[in-house]
Amino acid sequence: MSDYNVPEVWEWDKDESNAFGNQPIAGSRFKQSLPKGDAPFQLYSLGTPNGQKVAMMFEELKEAGIDGADYDLYKIHIGEGDQFGSDFVSINPNSKIPAMMDYSEDEPVRVFESVNILLYLAEKFGQFMPTSWAEKTELLNWLFWQTGAAPYVGGGFGHFYAYAPTKQEYPINRFTMETKRQLDLLDRHLADKDYINGDAYSIADMAIWPWYGRLVQGALYGDAATFLKAEEYSNLKAWADRIGERPAVKRALDAEYKDIK
Repeated sequence: MSDYNVPEVWEWDKDESNAFGNQPIAGSRFKQSLPKGDAPFQLYSLGTPNGQKVAMMFEELKEAGIDGADYDLYKIHIGEGDQFGSDFVSINPNSKIPAMMDYSEDEPVRVFESVNILLYLAEKFGQFMPTSWAEKTELLNWLFWQTGAAPYVGGGFGHFYAYAPTKQEYPINRFTMETKRQLDLLDRHLADKDYINGDAYSIADMAIWPWYGRLVQGALYGDAATFLKAEEYSNLKAWADRIGERPAVKRALDAEYKDIK
């Protein structure tokens, strides 16, 4: 493979297509009318790791018997560009799933970014988040770690290992190295605790599990678990299996997404 000759100024090739319709500009591209159900929460999402986080939270709230946590779940087909429609962009100007509207307040509240939705729901219902300052700070440490670290796994390792049109040694090696470092970090962290934040299951587990738990369970990127030698991370794998056996988590993975069209 020849080296890429980097131009002095990058120009967007409008004729070059990609699977997700990415462009170097933001904003809506077409008029859209998203459906709205009767539940207080309207969630527009997809069954990707980021989408699974929020479905897990809602199902855990239901499992805990929390009133007022009903939600309608709609599928945003990112391969068809639904995320660029006017209604979705009005909820999340960044055009990424998941995005949510809370109609239980006096004025509707939009919430976007998956971890922010977890925080919003945890604080609103007083669930799955500690109240002590030190423990809450530790939870936030891991939530912000996940938001900063996971793109190296998904947009880095996952993209070049599973989705890129050609296999390239340099990016695969680079992002495999970083992904294994992150898996080792979590494995060491979980050596003496059942959950990310200690003894209690929390939104930190919900944020991290769809990416790292599913990865070591072999549910992401084809045979990536074998490639990464995921069996080496025994503490992480035990945690992943523990979370995966929760009834609410199983329901979240099997959740039915209503079509928006």
